[in-house]
Amino acid sequence: METHRLILPGDLNQFGFLFGGRLLAWVDEASWIAASLDFPTCKFVTVGMDRVEFHHSVREGTILEIQCERSRTGRTSVTYAVQVRDGRGPSTPIFSTQVTFVSVDETGKKQPLPKEA
Repeated sequence: METHRLILPGDLNQFGFLFGGRLLAWVDEASWIAASLDFPTCKFVTVGMDRVEFHHSVREGTILEIQCERSRTGRTSVTYAVQVRDGRGPSTPIFSTQVTFVSVDETGKKQPLPKEA
């Protein structure tokens, strides 16, 4: 799955660079959407990201390209490889990570993922 975000003034810190936490929220949201599209009957919660390391700064007006690809499917969890790039710039990733979600029931207990068709 691929999505895009435009960096606006409200996304920036006092020095004019993108807040790291804002990017993490977008990565979490994009990968959650990918999981929810792949497993539409599941309720997912984020378990974690494997690492948080920013490779390049980001300024206002940048169009980010966020790509999410399923990399692992377990019994109750699914992991997505996420890469964030400048949509109009070099192909070098600005940020990359693995985001893992677990499927839960109404009470928050883990539940198995459905069998894939």
